[in-house]
Amino acid sequence: MKTPRPLARASTAAVLTAAATLVPSTAWAAAPAWAPADSAAVHPGVQTHTNGAQCTSNFVFTNGSDVFLGQAAHCSGTGGQTETNGCTAGSLPLGTPVEVTGASKPGTLVYNSWLTMQARHESDANTCQYNDLALVKIDPADVGKVNPSVPFWGGPTGLNTTGTTQLATVLSYGNSELRGGITQLSPKQGASLGDTGGGWSHTVVTVTPGIPGDSGSAFLDRSGKALGVLSTLNILPQPGSNGVGDLSRELAYANAHGGLGTVQLAAGTTPFRGPLL
Repeated sequence: MKTPRPLARASTAAVLTAAATLVPSTAWAAAPAWAPADSAAVHPGVQTHTNGAQCTSNFVFTNGSDVFLGQAAHCSGTGGQTETNGCTAGSLPLGTPVEVTGASKPGTLVYNSWLTMQARHESDANTCQYNDLALVKIDPADVGKVNPSVPFWGGPTGLNTTGTTQLATVLSYGNSELRGGITQLSPKQGASLGDTGGGWSHTVVTVTPGIPGDSGSAFLDRSGKALGVLSTLNILPQPGSNGVGDLSRELAYANAHGGLGTVQLAAGTTPFRGPLL
């Protein structure tokens, strides 16, 4: 059985003060001919396997010619669970094949924020600690099987560029193998405990918390906008909380330095159903 990729473990949720300088991209991607949501084999929330490590995909992206599935950068990490600093942690190289559940052929790792930051000698502490996004290019043979809608919740309806506030509602969809394929346990609702890292990360609590194998899964805000990517399991000061990397900043960084052109979030074709409460 494939090994669920552990959530990176952050021992603290210390707030770093370096200011972010990236301007998020909010434009929608031009929509390819997506597969119907109810029959699409590839979509947010499907499992990915990178060198045997299992993660959960987050959102669908496109640059107008290629289609990408998002996962966490640490899903291709080669170090231990506590190696969360992307400017020093090891990673498999670009070009690594990634198995995508529902696809007939492996995808290809074409962007990894950790590798990009190391190549650029990134020095901003917030960026190094919380920028945790990778993009997997879907093989052209499987593009017709893709739909960008988040299972259960629908959407995304846009890109959150404002972060979260204390107790703001957050929604997610995890797909760890540790749940034994029980899809009723995949949708999760919870609350934000606020932003950290100068806005690069959001501390959240959900019922139930993210577990190994949920790494990289999508988080939405209460209006269905794409908020972030599940990155860490926090030990202190809020045991059982998760760290969620801010997607707007991560995507802006990818567009500034990733060499893939302008990569944009794909809109869900299924209406957003809203929070349960």
